[in-house]
Order: sequence, then structure tokens, then C-alpha cells
Amino acid sequence: MPIQRIGITSKPKKVEIREIVPPLIEWLRARQIEVLIDKETGATIDSTEHCLTRNELPCHVDLVVVLGGDGTLLATARALNRKPVPILAVNLGGLGFLTVLTLDELYPTLEAVLAGQYRSERRVQLDAEVVRSHEVLSTFLALNDVVLNKGAIARVLDFDAWVDGQFVSTYKADGLIVSTPTGSTAYSLAAGGPVIAPTVSAFIITPICAHTLTNRPIVLPDSVTIEVAVKSQRESVYLTVDGQVGIAVRSDDRVRLRKAASYVEIVQPMHTSYFEILRQKLKWGER
Repeated sequence: MPIQRIGITSKPKKVEIREIVPPLIEWLRARQIEVLIDKETGATIDSTEHCLTRNELPCHVDLVVVLGGDGTLLATARALNRKPVPILAVNLGGLGFLTVLTLDELYPTLEAVLAGQYRSERRVQLDAEVVRSHEVLSTFLALNDVVLNKGAIARVLDFDAWVDGQFVSTYKADGLIVSTPTGSTAYSLAAGGPVIAPTVSAFIITPICAHTLTNRPIVLPDSVTIEVAVKSQRESVYLTVDGQVGIAVRSDDRVRLRKAASYVEIVQPMHTSYFEILRQKLKWGER
């Protein structure tokens, strides 16, 4: 399907946005592409023309250009609300495992996309339900991970975990991460989890600072249902989705996680492999 409408989201108040967005809009309109921007970008460039909320934008465009970092991409992916709109993400600083395109690559990549000659990857998402007293309290959609961790008081937390109804273990740890392959290079990696290539059909359960040294990260097929029960009665426990949104949970609440029916499609550099990105970001092979 030809791309006729493109949306732009960006990291709010980033200085470069004022220099990047106006010429980008002009370039796209010169190619008869209708351009819509989110209200955060509009506020940054002092424009109210063709502005929508980030949640409204995906309903009206064929592609979203994200200008910022991984956090901006994650927020934009959540705003897609399961709509299959491709994302072209440009890194404007920071590590950026997801936003791997450079600013220099923006226009050549857009040319290829408009010509239908581009490479993209479909990234799996996690559906999460918080269940309290047999009722679903909240639902979330994650691209990176769902994390259960502690509040301000530094006490050990207790979690019981099941996979497809089979008891796995009681975890005593500072927290627990359930990650997608996309999120394997995020919090899970920092907590000692493995790097999983994005094309692998898997989820990872990674304990944070486990107090039983034999509790190690475990890789599971993404066809399973993971259930985690909170067993900490005195400590505050928070569920966080992609490091951005979440809620406080209580003892005996259960978090049910499974592969979502939706996915996020991310445009990839034409001539850069996943392993090149890892070498660049993780400084592999350097002394």
C-alpha cells in the first residue's frame, strides 16, 4: 500500500527538533505526502497546524517517524494501540538499541520507504493483566518488558511464578523482569539476562538481584502463559511497563502475561545487521 500520510512524534523539548522537523515537513509535502505531528512536537516547533494527540495520530497515518531515543519509540509504540502502522525511528543521542537510524540516514531511508524498497522487522509485544480477587484490575501492552520491583524501602520481595499452569519457583529478589527479545537489551540485560535476537520466538524471566544464587534467567517459548503472584505482604510492589507506565500492586495480586496478537513493525537500516548494531552499542571486541 503506498504511503500517503506520515505522522511525526519526537522527544518533547529536545533542541534539535526545531531544526529537524520544519524542513522534514517541507520535504515530505514536496512529495505530496500529508504530514501530521503530535502535540508535543507541535509545542516544540510553535505550531498548531495538523496537530493530534499521540494516541490519535496512528488512526490517520500510514507511517510514523520517531525523532528521539528508545523512550520516545516505546511511548509511540504504546500509542499505536495495536494498529499495524510501521515506525521509522531516528536516534537523536543516547545508546538507542531500537532507534538505530542516524539523522544522516533519515532522508535516504524515507526515499526508500516511499519507493517501497525498505527492510523492517516485526517485534513481538506482551499482553499483561493484573488480576485481583479473580477480577482483571488493569491491562497493559509492552514492547520491551513488564517489571515487578520494590518501592523506596529496600526489602527483599517474594514472587511465585507459573508457566502454563506449572509451578516454576518462588523468587526472593529485588524484583522480577519478564522481557520480550526486543527488551532483552534493556533492563533484563542490566540484570544479567541474555541477549535474544529479535527474530527468536521467546520470552525471558530475569530476577533482579536474586537472593538465591541458583535463581538464574530462564528463556521460554513465547507460546506460553506466564503468571506471577506477588507474595510480599509488608513491602510496596510496583508493576512497570516499558519503564514508563504502571501501577502499585498488592500481595496476592497476580500478573498474567502472554504474547499479544499485535506487533510493532520497525523500519531497519538497509545495510546494517543486528550484530553490527550490538557490536556498536555494546562495544564488543574493543579493549
